[in-house]
Amino acid sequence: MAAAVAPSTPVAPGHYATTPAPNRQLPFDARTSQPNRTLPFGDGGRGPSAERSSVSYPNINGQAVNPMAPPPPAPAKSMTLIERAAKTVNDKLDEAGRFPAIDFYLSQGSSGDYDISQSSAWAPFQRVKTHDIPDQVLEQYNNAQFSTSLGLFAEIGHAWVAIDNSLYLWDYTHPNPEVLGYEEAQSGITCVRLVKPRPGVFVPTITHLIVIATTMDIQLVGVACTDNDLGSKTVNLYRTDMRTQTNRTSIDCIVGSSKTGRIFFAGRSDNEIYELTYQQEDSWFRPKCAKVCQTRSGARSYIPSNPFSGRGSKHVVDLVVDDSRNTLYALSSGSAIRAFTLRGSSDLPMSLERTFSSILNELVHRTPQNEVINAQSPIVSLSPLSSQEASRLWLMATLSTGVRIYFSGVSGSYISTTGDGLSSLQIHHVRFPPPDATSTAVSTQALQPTGQQNAPPAGQLATTSKALVRTTRSFRYQPGYFTCFVEKGNRGEAEVFFTAPDSARIASMRQDPSQYNNFPESGQWINMSMPLEVGLSTTPFAASPRPEGFGNELATQFDQGVAELAILTNSSITTYRRRRLVDVFASTIRLGGFTEGLGGEIRSFAHRYGRPETIASALAVACGQASDVGPDARVVKITDNQVLQAARETFIAHGGRPEADQNAAFESGIPTIDQIRPSPRHEGLALYLSRLLRSVWRANILIEGKEQSGALKITPAVSAPKLQGIQRDLIRLQEFLNNNKSSIAGLSGPDALGRAATKQDEVSLQAEHRALNSLLRLTGDVVEGMSFVLVLFEESVVDIILSLPESSREIAKGMTFERLFCTSQGKDLAKELVKAIVNRNIASGMNIDSVTDALRRRCGSFCSADDSVIFKAQEQLKRASDPATSNETSRNLLNQSLQLLTKVAGSLTLEQLQWAAIQYINQKFFGGAVQLILTVANEQDRGNSALAWFRDGRPGQDAREAAFVNRQNCYDMIHDVINAVDAAAVSAPTMIDGQYTPEARRHREAYEVVNTSQDELFHINLYNWYLSNGWADRLLEVRSPFVVSFLSREASFSLERADLLAKYFAHHHEFVEAARVQFSLAKSTDFAIPLEARITYLSYARANASTKPIGLGGSGYSSLNGSHPRANRHQLLREISDLLDLASIQADVLSRIRIDIRVSAERIPSIVAKLDGPILSLDTLFNDYADAGSYHDICLAIYQSADYRNPADIKQTWDALFKSIDHEVREARERSAAGEPVPPSAILGDDVDPSGALPWEMVGLKVQSVGARVGRSEAIFPLPTIVQLLYTYLINTEQNLPTSASRNAAHGLPPAAVNFVPSLFLIPPLANLFDPQQLVSALERLFYIREAPFRGKSSRRMVTRDLIYTIRIFYEQTRHASDGVMGGPEAAQGMAELLGEVLSSDVAREEGIGKEGGDLLRAVRASMGGLQ
Repeated sequence: MAAAVAPSTPVAPGHYATTPAPNRQLPFDARTSQPNRTLPFGDGGRGPSAERSSVSYPNINGQAVNPMAPPPPAPAKSMTLIERAAKTVNDKLDEAGRFPAIDFYLSQGSSGDYDISQSSAWAPFQRVKTHDIPDQVLEQYNNAQFSTSLGLFAEIGHAWVAIDNSLYLWDYTHPNPEVLGYEEAQSGITCVRLVKPRPGVFVPTITHLIVIATTMDIQLVGVACTDNDLGSKTVNLYRTDMRTQTNRTSIDCIVGSSKTGRIFFAGRSDNEIYELTYQQEDSWFRPKCAKVCQTRSGARSYIPSNPFSGRGSKHVVDLVVDDSRNTLYALSSGSAIRAFTLRGSSDLPMSLERTFSSILNELVHRTPQNEVINAQSPIVSLSPLSSQEASRLWLMATLSTGVRIYFSGVSGSYISTTGDGLSSLQIHHVRFPPPDATSTAVSTQALQPTGQQNAPPAGQLATTSKALVRTTRSFRYQPGYFTCFVEKGNRGEAEVFFTAPDSARIASMRQDPSQYNNFPESGQWINMSMPLEVGLSTTPFAASPRPEGFGNELATQFDQGVAELAILTNSSITTYRRRRLVDVFASTIRLGGFTEGLGGEIRSFAHRYGRPETIASALAVACGQASDVGPDARVVKITDNQVLQAARETFIAHGGRPEADQNAAFESGIPTIDQIRPSPRHEGLALYLSRLLRSVWRANILIEGKEQSGALKITPAVSAPKLQGIQRDLIRLQEFLNNNKSSIAGLSGPDALGRAATKQDEVSLQAEHRALNSLLRLTGDVVEGMSFVLVLFEESVVDIILSLPESSREIAKGMTFERLFCTSQGKDLAKELVKAIVNRNIASGMNIDSVTDALRRRCGSFCSADDSVIFKAQEQLKRASDPATSNETSRNLLNQSLQLLTKVAGSLTLEQLQWAAIQYINQKFFGGAVQLILTVANEQDRGNSALAWFRDGRPGQDAREAAFVNRQNCYDMIHDVINAVDAAAVSAPTMIDGQYTPEARRHREAYEVVNTSQDELFHINLYNWYLSNGWADRLLEVRSPFVVSFLSREASFSLERADLLAKYFAHHHEFVEAARVQFSLAKSTDFAIPLEARITYLSYARANASTKPIGLGGSGYSSLNGSHPRANRHQLLREISDLLDLASIQADVLSRIRIDIRVSAERIPSIVAKLDGPILSLDTLFNDYADAGSYHDICLAIYQSADYRNPADIKQTWDALFKSIDHEVREARERSAAGEPVPPSAILGDDVDPSGALPWEMVGLKVQSVGARVGRSEAIFPLPTIVQLLYTYLINTEQNLPTSASRNAAHGLPPAAVNFVPSLFLIPPLANLFDPQQLVSALERLFYIREAPFRGKSSRRMVTRDLIYTIRIFYEQTRHASDGVMGGPEAAQGMAELLGEVLSSDVAREEGIGKEGGDLLRAVRASMGGLQ
């Protein structure tokens, strides 16, 4: 039965606090109960709730622990340095992912602010190199007869020239390139474009297609492009035999969809859009290659157009595709924009059309009066914005005046989705050109759209600027690189205007709401002769697959290549590289004017981009990340010592100070370490570190796949060169921080604390040190982690992964670099992988030392010195299990492995320990297995925090709980060892030829290690396991103080365990301790123990306390519980006896109430529940039950237990007892005479039938029963008073007393007619308490008194007769006594005198009893030696 749990602080058995009882309703009706009286003695110290410090049994640990009590609030879990650093990196990566989308800072309205610096240090692009067109190409170019054209295939690093009907390609980055020619065109080439092929049409080696349009046909040429060792592209051309006639359509616009491979083209002949379809083979309904007009319906799409019918009409001048939204845009010569939806593999329905006039009308309402937007400034270029880059913006159009118009689109389903096609195209933002010398400025505040009145002014607009007038072409590349060609003069001279978003300023917009409507953009002018085309020669930029975070160039500075643009002119190709912020910072240091010195340049940079970004840039430069174009036109790292030293000084001197969080409340006015915000130096370091790790941090380590044969294939998710590059950068960072520790506040160590002026400064330095040191620690761990990953993929990674357990294999499949570096799960997996690597190399014949040494050199934290020892021990275990190994050698190997594993016990994982334990069990090395497990448990919790957590009540959310769980896992392994050793001992004999068998010795060794262990938690686990298996007898045989500790603790919560504790003490002859436990159980209120069981416990306790203790000479000191002296045995015995008496009284009350008809049946269960449980106090039993229920005999017993001696109350209780019995018997007889059932009597007891007896007989029986219980107390059983009350009862009730001859004869008494009263005291059990002389004295007193009711003759006659009768019995009993009749001559003389006076009374003479008395008198006198 579950024990009741007290809500208060638990105490040990016997230490129950006294608590006030609630108001209780009496169990009896007012009609039948007496007034509720309070005993004047109170509880008398006899109640079970009174504290008895000398008898109580304290818990072995000083107090009991209640496992069901609510745990105290758990302290906040402190983070390790690695966890703290990992959180910092994750926060920075998340912050980078929240970089504002272009929709955020390009809001509705107009803008025209540009940052165009005169210093080349701040230019957004840097010229790299100019590549001249090869001489052989120029030679062919000069020999052209009909037409020539130049172009770029920048994505494959090639340029092309079309001369008449021939096409030539060359690698423009090569100093002496090979020229590839295609000369199979039948007519003059009019347009060339590079596109992606349709999937599945060509072999995989064909990566691109060249679409060649001539005056007669359009054809496809296959291109196989591969990377070569020089970092450039190798291109091969292949004939496809795919061509179709154009029917004299003059094609000058070709575009392809990279996603679907569809090819579209248009020309000057008409305003139609055509598609070039192609497939592998001809089919019944479609040729291998065909031309389809997508803007005509039905059969008209296949009818050739009349090249002369559209002369003078509008035509298409530009085609662009947005694969992210499946949209094709067409720009007509009239500046109308049409949008088509790429649906399926062949459909191209038109979604909408915006005429130039409608666009101009909308511009009039959205922009101020200006001179750069009018009907004479047509649209010259279209540039789509992908859905990954912008959610609302779809398209950018550039006017001939350089004005950029951004359109927001609405599709059929929702803004910026790829659902049903574009349904609306509205102007969202207008970007004016940069100002020139003649432009006028208009405030942009009046241009803000409605609903944004609170937006701050964004500056001034140059609405009359002609800086970009005569723009011929423009190009836009992600994430906003804009280039336009502006004609200057009539001789082919032009300027190129570059712009790029300023990512650092955009990133700061979230901290500065005043910049919401600004578009931070840096501009740059370049003079160039006859620019023809711009191409992006690198992968399109994308920092994120979604608009938020997409344009974050800061985050990708170190893990993505720098964007490069190639500009083609009629004589050369010039490449420009995008300058990263780190490059700008380095250039600022090197090329800055230094008008205010280096500090001024740094402050200017920090004012523009913020101090953390400045520090991050300085750290990157100091670590060698900055690059520049060298004298040989190659991009190289900046190694100028002056620049590096300046960057170092910036990081050290301008890193700022940690500050207290102003929003936090400080106790005592001093912030805690967690309320300190680290310095900008820490922020900069975190930024730089997160950017180095960005590409790998959350990436998986490996990718699973299938070979063509179906076998498992595992490849690295991040290439080895990529990992090695990041590792090199991290090593440089680590070296920089270590080399400059003494100069960096927060890394200089304890010496810096001496410079703290205040307590707050000291706390700030501690917080800074913790923050910086955590990042430094993480850097070192990541370096080694990457080394480990590289080692892993140098091995046969498939075999290694397959050798892992299934659970570990699943973990490895989803393991990321972050989890490998920073989590315990990653560390555990790494250990599994190291073990697999070592085992694989050992199996291949390699020496274990060489393998582990190699691993330690490259990734020491993943294969430490302890790991090497573990591997050696495992190798010895495997050798010991070899059947060819002799028994002696095997035993030595097992002992050696145990020694090795013991040395590194603190480093063993649970799996390694399990493996070793299984090996030891298989080798029957049981004692070694137990010893190793116990050693591991202790070494991994050397502070014994698990035991402290257990003793503290197992609080929730406590860091110590993990140590407890780890210990329990270890101890559970010992269970398997014990089962194995028991099974081995059972299956073999104990002795052979008088010698112990090996099995018996192993059994003894194992149990010796188990039982002699000093690990208390282990014993607790072991004993719980014993009891859970029903092995209580085994626990009784263990002689250890831990058993007492365990059972004492459990006794507070388990009745069975408490009972077992008493048995344990008795089994080991600790009887007093056993009595104390049983005494505590009898008093316990924590367990639902019936009253009968409590009485049983008290009976056993009294028996044990009565037995002389055996421990240490019977001195009363326990040898099992030596730390606690025993209570005095006699005092314990006395208190047990007192409580047993009290329990007996309560048992009597309980039995009476169960049969008391005065108590309603509905109330009996609740009353019984109160009585059949904890032992109540005397006060409660008397007032609420005994006195209230008129149980007068029980009241007398309570008087005796309480040592209550008030004669008046005692006499009153005896008198009430006689009257209640008389009333009960008479009522029962009346019921019986009337034929009614007679219920059991609560007054007389359930074992008496009052209906068949006379009242005086029942009174006599009750006097005898009560006398047997309390007769030894003269105060409670006053013989004279009781004798007087008996005669009074007989006289007042006029009882007719028959002769009781048979009754007296049974006890050797002569028959008498009227001798009821003396007979009660002359036969057992009262005869053993009183002698006849005491009764004679009581009767003598009644003989002489003349008070009512003893004045009448009948009453005096009764007393006289009983007195003579009693004297005669006294004489008969002492006639042969050695000391003489009636106790000696003097006593006999007095008795003779009394008898003489009785015989001389008038009652004796009248009744004629003189003869009987005379004979007795003579006999008495004769016994006195003749004295008369």
